[in-house]
Amino acid sequence: MKPIREMNQAELAAFVQNHLASQGVGVVLSGGAAVGIYSGGLYISRDIDLVNAQFAERKRIVSAMQEIGFIEVGRHFEHPDTEHIVEFPPGPLTLGDEKVDELNEIVQETGILRALTPTDCVKDRLSHYFHWGDRQCLAQAKLVAAHQKIDIESVRNWALREGKGDEFKAFLGDLQ
Repeated sequence: MKPIREMNQAELAAFVQNHLASQGVGVVLSGGAAVGIYSGGLYISRDIDLVNAQFAERKRIVSAMQEIGFIEVGRHFEHPDTEHIVEFPPGPLTLGDEKVDELNEIVQETGILRALTPTDCVKDRLSHYFHWGDRQCLAQAKLVAAHQKIDIESVRNWALREGKGDEFKAFLGDLQ
């Protein structure tokens, strides 16, 4: 196995995720780390958000993370051999009011990384823009949409269900 200090962000996420899965803890990559993967590294995030999709007790996560050398620091985990931090946002795995039904599996040297699909990654970032006005997340959504094949109709329909049709039009106009 590759040493943690030599793992890139996606490899580290897969390593952590696979270790947690071996302990019965199911997590899914989302957030800025997913944007980094889907933008081909044009966006860089130091944190790895692994959504606690199966509502595992925090003590199970802490125990599993300690087994692989991570230390709990507040709400996140740090390892002495990497600059990346790992966080476990609580489930459920939703995008606004929509449940996530499909995941992307990305093969890494350190295991299979289960992540939001590129389309759902765009929805995730747009959700932060729609509901909190986070313009950085809007830029991230555009970056993913520019570098990946996304289902724009799915994003449009989701935005309409979220009551954000005008905001979606602005996002779409920026893409064209």
